[in-house]
Parts: sequence; structure tokens; C-alpha cells
Amino acid sequence: MENQEVAKRLPRELGYEYDIVVKQPKLVVGPGELFIVETEDALNGMIRKPDQLPTLENLGPRHLRREGNPCAGPIYVEGAKSGDVLVVDIHDIVVDDQGVSCIFEGEGPLGDSFKYQECRGPHTTIIEHLPGPSGTTSDGKGVLNGRVVWDLNPHIGTIVTVPVRPIAAGSDTVTGQGPHGGNLDSRDICRGSKVMLPVAVDGACLYLGDVHACQADGEFYGSADESRATLTLSCEVIQQKHIPWVRVETPDAIIQLNSYRPLEQAVKQAFLYMIDWLVEDYGFTQRDAYVQLELNPGVRINVYQMVAFKRLTYTVGVEFPKMSLG
Repeated sequence: MENQEVAKRLPRELGYEYDIVVKQPKLVVGPGELFIVETEDALNGMIRKPDQLPTLENLGPRHLRREGNPCAGPIYVEGAKSGDVLVVDIHDIVVDDQGVSCIFEGEGPLGDSFKYQECRGPHTTIIEHLPGPSGTTSDGKGVLNGRVVWDLNPHIGTIVTVPVRPIAAGSDTVTGQGPHGGNLDSRDICRGSKVMLPVAVDGACLYLGDVHACQADGEFYGSADESRATLTLSCEVIQQKHIPWVRVETPDAIIQLNSYRPLEQAVKQAFLYMIDWLVEDYGFTQRDAYVQLELNPGVRINVYQMVAFKRLTYTVGVEFPKMSLG
């Protein structure tokens, strides 16, 4: 697949969409066809230096219109129909040579803190991205303050197909979340993963963007290592299959996502969806699935996003090891 000639590319200048709705496709692809998507960072590329603080003056008119997390799309996938599942295969994510993380004044869990006054903002952090063994930042290193180094984990923050009633479901690229995806900020939506999304409209109308070069669990103050990126993808269609919420398959695990508040309810529902997945697709009995989710040490709860911002809910994933699928 990776050696296949790439014929289609959605350039970055066409990747500034903020509403997840049906409209004229920016790109049309067939099942199994490799394609490239270039994305802008969550701040619309407006903050590029540490002395550029995240103020209205620097963030520009899009921020005034509350336009963030620009997404590329819609991408029309031939053959996808309502009631199908779209499988997005992520072959590679190459991020820019730098990323940015901003603390906005008055926002975040410490936005009004007296004790932690340095954390009120505004503040800008630039993270340097160095190439890895592949020669690209796909497997590179992040450098903080010129001395702290860690592995990058490029992943797609916002990925979504158009739901039946997009306005009611929350159609914007920042606070929109639901069974069809949205701003999930899951670190497992990365190179080598397959993302399963319900299809509600012809062609699925896939949108994606808001790539993070790296992010800690929970995304504490709401701005990860936001980066421009180049994605190499392909899509498949599973006809007439129901899934209740976004699912992810990695080389080692299957992961059931869910977003909700409070956090414990988000986790509980993800567990219930995982029971259904194990029963319907892998032949488990309900009891066997239930017991494994209690006892199997390979089962993990991943808290991807826990940012109290407007109607944004908390995103979690229940992870089940493939080696225990039988």
C-alpha cells in the first residue's frame, strides 16, 4: 500500500473548515485508494514564535469568529452509504518542524488561580520537532526549552463523519463530539491505527485535522503540541454494520471510545460498548466479556481529554488486548 503511487492530495490551503456538514467534497477517493491530506494547526497557524502570545490581536479574525481546529474535508468515500462503517487506515502522520502549546488568559483549570498565578496565561510554548529513524518527524523527538526531550506521538485530534442532524449533534470542529467522532484528542488515532466511524450520509463526508505532535493523558489545560501535519491515509467501507461509537484498532489492541460527563459515566458506557463489541464480533459470551474486563491485566482505561470547556465532554477509551481475543 505505502509503495502505491499517490494520485490525490488535499492541500493545506483548502483545509480551513469549521462546520461538520454535507457540502461539495474537496476530495473524492475510492476504497483502498491511498491519499494525502495536509492540515493546519489548531490555532490556524497564527502563533509561530514564543513571543507571540495567544491574544485576540495575534490570533486574528478566525479566533474572533470562534473558528478553531481547522479541518480538511469533506472527503467523499465512494460506496459509503448510511448504515455502513467507514474504516480510516492511518499510514503515516508527519508533523511540522515545530508545534505550539498556548495557555489562554482566564481559561483552563488554573485560569483564575491565586496560588498558581504563573499558570493563568497568556503564555506560548514552542516545541521543536526533530526527525527520527525514518528521516521524518513521524517517529521523531520533541524538544522542550532546548533540553527536555521525549518521543513524539503524532495523532489526529479531530476526526468525524457527518451525522444525520449535524447541528443537533454539535457540528463545529472544537466542541462537536458524538458517535460519529469529533474533537476526541485520542492519542491512539495515530500511525498504524484503523479508526472506525459510523456512516450516516452518502460518501461519509469525512473531516479531519487538529493534529497533535504529542500530548499527555487528560490534556490538562486544553492545548496540546498543536502542529501542522501531512497525513497519508486510505479508507475502507464495511457495509451495513452498526457500531454505537467510534472504535480504534491498533496493532496490539482494540479500543472503544466514548465522550461524556461526568468522567465515570463516560468510562462505564465505554465498558458496556466494549462488551457488545466482544460479543458481536469475537464470539464472547456476555459473562466472559464481563469477567475479562474485570480481571485481564491487559485491559486499560485511557483518559484522552478532560478539559472543562463549554459543552466539550470528556473522552475516554477502554482498551482490550488482541492477544486475549482468542
